[in-house]
Amino acid sequence: MGNVEKGKKVFVRSMPSAILWRKGGKHKTGPNLHGLFQAPGFSYTDANKNKGITWGETTLMEYLEAPKKCIPGTKVIFAGIKKSAQRADLTAYLKKATNE
Repeated sequence: MGNVEKGKKVFVRSMPSAILWRKGGKHKTGPNLHGLFQAPGFSYTDANKNKGITWGETTLMEYLEAPKKCIPGTKVIFAGIKKSAQRADLTAYLKKATNE
């Protein structure tokens, strides 16, 4: 399990302008993550739609490491986070922040 405070720092450093997680917030470059894995109304690429991912901590960890490897053809511009501890911290932070 990751560290929420460290995860917040990873989030701010890695993806502050592309992602929003506030309830009722609009989509930006990436989907609003309130509720973490549901983003109704976001225009996903066919690659994302056809991947058939059931999002959870394991799939998020894989995606955060290398989004374009995880979902070839995705439009995401996020390069990924190589260190597993930072991905775990970020996942812990998102789990908390997206459900507040």
